[in-house]
Amino acid sequence: MQHLLTPYSRKIEPFAWWEGAFTEEELDKLQQKAKEATQEAQVGGAHGGEVNDNIRRSELNWLSKGPECAWVFERLAHVAASLNADHFGFDLTGFGEALQLTNYHEARQGNYIWHQDFGASGISRKLSMVLQLSDPNDYAGGELQLLTRKEPTSIQKKRGLITVFPAWTLHQVTPVTKGTRQTLVAWISGPAFK
Repeated sequence: MQHLLTPYSRKIEPFAWWEGAFTEEELDKLQQKAKEATQEAQVGGAHGGEVNDNIRRSELNWLSKGPECAWVFERLAHVAASLNADHFGFDLTGFGEALQLTNYHEARQGNYIWHQDFGASGISRKLSMVLQLSDPNDYAGGELQLLTRKEPTSIQKKRGLITVFPAWTLHQVTPVTKGTRQTLVAWISGPAFK
């Protein structure tokens, strides 16, 4: 069931929202996997990546498409296909990568400075999706911000909210100053833009 939370206009806001794709129990399960993340986040791509705390401070866990996690991919694929049809019109082929579970916590002032979601070698990311797993009362800071005009737009902090935007959009996560913030990030790929 689609719930667009705000009127969408490509010329005004080049991103969209979806709510209600996952139950509270499903969000709890995904959030727990994000909290268990131990891999330090890297920057610079899959093959040449390195840990750089000046750019990104968080821990990662990954979900690969398999029988145990197929339901997550199916739910996100439905959201991506619906929002793409209504708002973006990209030629998409699906998930070219595993899903990223991210844990940002106050001990490290968890953040990720301004960046774009370029794909790994041979993958053309077209849409980025961020699913908010944490209750906004559980943390301070940690705002997802998109730069689509002169001033950044802060995305509403709401558990279960999925924000979808073109992968080339500049975005950041501001430092978490209290508590922890968990998200699931997915990228939808397609043929290279021409």
